[in-house]
Amino acid sequence: MGKTTGFLEYQRLSEAAEEPKKRLKHWREFVLHLTEDEARQQGARCMDCGIPFCNNACPVNNIIPDWNDLVYRNRWREALDVLHLTNNFPEFTGRICPAPCEAGCTLNINDDAVGIKSIEHAIIDRGWAEGWVEPQRATHKTGKKVAVVGSGPAGMACAQQLARAGHAVTLFEKNDRIGGLLRYGIPDFKLEKQQIDRRVAQMQDEGVTFQTSTYIGDTEAGEAYAATLNHALTIKTPKELEDEFDAVVITGGAETPRDLPLPGRELAGVHFAMDFLRQQNKVVAGDRLKDQISAAGKHVLVIGGGDTGSDCVGTSNRHGAKSVTQLELMPQPPESENKPLTWPYWPTRLRTSSSHEEGCDRDWAVTTKSFVGKNGKVEKVIAARVEWVRDDATGQMKLQEVEGSEFEIKADLVLFAMGFVSPVQKVLDAFGVERDNRGNARANTDDYRTNVDKIFAAGDVRRGQSLVVWAIREGRQAARAVDEFLMGASELPR
Repeated sequence: MGKTTGFLEYQRLSEAAEEPKKRLKHWREFVLHLTEDEARQQGARCMDCGIPFCNNACPVNNIIPDWNDLVYRNRWREALDVLHLTNNFPEFTGRICPAPCEAGCTLNINDDAVGIKSIEHAIIDRGWAEGWVEPQRATHKTGKKVAVVGSGPAGMACAQQLARAGHAVTLFEKNDRIGGLLRYGIPDFKLEKQQIDRRVAQMQDEGVTFQTSTYIGDTEAGEAYAATLNHALTIKTPKELEDEFDAVVITGGAETPRDLPLPGRELAGVHFAMDFLRQQNKVVAGDRLKDQISAAGKHVLVIGGGDTGSDCVGTSNRHGAKSVTQLELMPQPPESENKPLTWPYWPTRLRTSSSHEEGCDRDWAVTTKSFVGKNGKVEKVIAARVEWVRDDATGQMKLQEVEGSEFEIKADLVLFAMGFVSPVQKVLDAFGVERDNRGNARANTDDYRTNVDKIFAAGDVRRGQSLVVWAIREGRQAARAVDEFLMGASELPR
């Protein structure tokens, strides 16, 4: 362990951030990583527990106590090597992961958890600055070809691992740039896209071939998608991939958003959150768009209280919204969790994001009933209070509208941020892949194989909407499964 009494001597130190009024004027990241001395001090707080619950709580099983200790001892290059053993892209998780590792930290039982995420952030940023992050080229080529469909974190991790095993990997992406929702979902103020670009450059040096603006699926669906774009699109069928490649991994994510089919849904100004966020990311990247969805001067209503909703809040404020309100169907959670009851699991408690700090009215236990407008444009939303009550017949809790609680909210722009229900079904249909009862590709975590020969599935397309860190885990594990399928054995880590 770093320092025997470190957890008694030092308090948790949060990363510094630019003040809200200043950061609202730009789209850059505004959270600064810890200084070298600050990171070492935080590493000293790690107790090197007999059972590292942080390691077990982390989906990629980061070897957290080891790199905490190495940072404390000023052995940063070794800390980076340990970090990369389990995580291909710590610059992503060090910025946008909710840090379930910290919820599982033993120190979190009765104190503030070790700042694990901030230490990870400091390690990888120093690694890039020092030039320590280098391509890991395969020592031999296998002669096998693998197609990876979808370039989000699962696809990127899978492709990188397979290339390092010596396979010829082609990563297909329907958008014009690599990254999936990392690129066209998460705002630049949380993740600047240079973080993706330099990993793409590393992967190209390792032998990965990237094919953007390429839709994989049936021709009719591809042509329909192409009609929504402002750039050319190549369409390839699953049969073409199966004929050309020895294995295909579907890592297309869960892209079907949850809708709210209520009266007035057709009004102008009612949009899915991802349409709003995707457009802004394109504009920041330098694209020119016609009829961009803008929050400027508008009363914005965000329906959904999760991370996507928070991203809509931050983006709306940067547009110059007149007001921003965020609704959540569930009751307001407690300010802090009952740690003895919830530890080491992810607790339910009130979380206030940096976007909320920039300006937002939040309301809980509210259901939306209809959208009302004039001349085809939304002007207000009819909502009502709800409560959970026990059903006498079944004993189960159910949601019930509070009688007489109906009220109105002024809204010129309504954004649905209620999560994603499934992958794009037409893509799975084109491959002939069986689905589970939630519409996800049916494949287990032992071999990630679908019902179709040499077709694999990993990430949100298999497990449903989840975290970036879970996508990285599944991409890595799927890569090992594909390597075993092609070669009979694998030296890739699981």
